[in-house]
Amino acid sequence: MPLRIACPIAPSAAERARLKAMAYGHKTEHRLRVRAQVVLHAARGRSNVRIAQETGLHLDTVRRWRGRFAEQGLPGLKDRQRCGRPPVFTSLQVAEAKALACRLPAESGVPLSRWSCPELAYGDTQRGIAAFVSASTVRRWLADDALKPWQHRSWIFVTDPDFRAKAQLVLDLYALTWQGTALDADEYVISADEKTSIQAHCRCHPTLAPGQARAMRVNHAYGRGGALAYLAAYDVHQSKVSGRTEPRTGIDPFMNLVTQVMGQEPYKSAKRVFWIVDNGSSHRGQKAADRLSAAFPNAVMIHTPVHASWLNQVEIYFSVVQRKVVTPNDFTDLAQVEDRLRAFEDRYNATAQPFQWKFTTSGLDDLLARLDRHTADHREESSVSLAA
Repeated sequence: MPLRIACPIAPSAAERARLKAMAYGHKTEHRLRVRAQVVLHAARGRSNVRIAQETGLHLDTVRRWRGRFAEQGLPGLKDRQRCGRPPVFTSLQVAEAKALACRLPAESGVPLSRWSCPELAYGDTQRGIAAFVSASTVRRWLADDALKPWQHRSWIFVTDPDFRAKAQLVLDLYALTWQGTALDADEYVISADEKTSIQAHCRCHPTLAPGQARAMRVNHAYGRGGALAYLAAYDVHQSKVSGRTEPRTGIDPFMNLVTQVMGQEPYKSAKRVFWIVDNGSSHRGQKAADRLSAAFPNAVMIHTPVHASWLNQVEIYFSVVQRKVVTPNDFTDLAQVEDRLRAFEDRYNATAQPFQWKFTTSGLDDLLARLDRHTADHREESSVSLAA
């Protein structure tokens, strides 16, 4: 029987570099690593028998990948397409199942607030889409299009008729601009608000520190030690926080915060200090703006649009306080809450950097354009429903 002559292998420099990366890369799949090693051995002029001995592979396996590379190059080292098992469900059935997931359960007569994969699988069966389909199969179908009907996000539609004008004032101040003119060095932007009802929960059993393979443990039962409000003024560009605690919120507590901030430098002698606030009762409307300017002539109050306190950067600071100071809550009394807030404020001011605010006026225009399209689409749907 004549001997089979091994295919000569002569990879290019680029192919050799790619083969080495595949053969010795830590993230390469094992099967690709072995195939690349076979080709590299063959490129050194070694016989198939020797390669099989050194790699521990069967001779036919060495011969296969050597031949594939000789015929097709690097693409020949990949697995070929296999026909596999015939699909159980048609593409129409998959599309109908996805369409059901993209409808609210109430629209389909199902008394649910949102879909889950088991409920969708049951709904597909009830509607005759398929005789039987498992929840895992539905989950795989939905994953193909990143559909997650069990999740939801809440939002508030724009109701303020002057939304764009008010929002642009705030965004311009974040960009160091006021009415088309750059702010001077002695002009400052303050973002202020209140965080209400920070409660002192005294746990009935001491909190346990985390340990090996064990998270920190906080007892569920607690005694109430009262509640207080935390008022904070955040300098947007200097990344400095001035805060105070009050028994409750209101006009007087807010003005106490203003007096605390405006009584110190550099705000006391500043040309202008812009105070960005939301529409809370402590600082709502023109009366609050007049009250502020009467007390401090160099202070200017700027209101965010209605239901748009997310434009107020101090809310980001409050979220940091919530995650790092308040939760989990284990305080013996309100004095301990106050001490913790003041200590954190000092710690924050020592290391903080300004927030990387990326929402600009161009993003505002895009947002309003999307809302206009949404309104137009729903207006057309309502007209069709009435006509039907």
